[in-house]
Amino acid sequence: MPGGFSYGDYLRSGSIARFSPIMKAVVSYANKGSSVLGICNGFQILTEAGLLPGALKRNNNLHFISKYQSLKVINTDNAFLNHCTRDEVLTIPIAHADGNYYIDAAGLVELEAGGQILLRYCDADGNLADINGSVASIAGISNKNKNVFGLMPHPERALEAILGSQDGIRMLQGFENINVPA
Repeated sequence: MPGGFSYGDYLRSGSIARFSPIMKAVVSYANKGSSVLGICNGFQILTEAGLLPGALKRNNNLHFISKYQSLKVINTDNAFLNHCTRDEVLTIPIAHADGNYYIDAAGLVELEAGGQILLRYCDADGNLADINGSVASIAGISNKNKNVFGLMPHPERALEAILGSQDGIRMLQGFENINVPA
């Protein structure tokens, strides 16, 4: 699920896009166990479509944030981050105004118990950081089956050193050998 705000953000990010005809196929595809990745607006769409728990809301400072950000890898027991190491700090660009991840206390407990929190915002030393108001500094999660992944940072923008980081390569390499059900 790419970002790009093709449906605008007039109500809530991703709230209109989830009604797109293609979303029925995406939900069916995910429910068959196929891997789905939602980056930025794609993450917002996945939460709106009910494929991931929680919601994305306006950043606490009410401003668009665009910068390179440190992320701490929390869980590598999934296809998305299996080329990374637990507690590794990655540098990945962020660019969002509605990236503040929210989930209630009971939902947070479920995410933690299920190993569904994949990435958290941090500083360069790995200490958790509050970038946009996200609950528990969450930057990326998966569903319970670990085949649907959503994150606000943009690994696709961190593929070459000349761009400032190559850390996105290992994040995306996990999808190279994914089996696709017929």
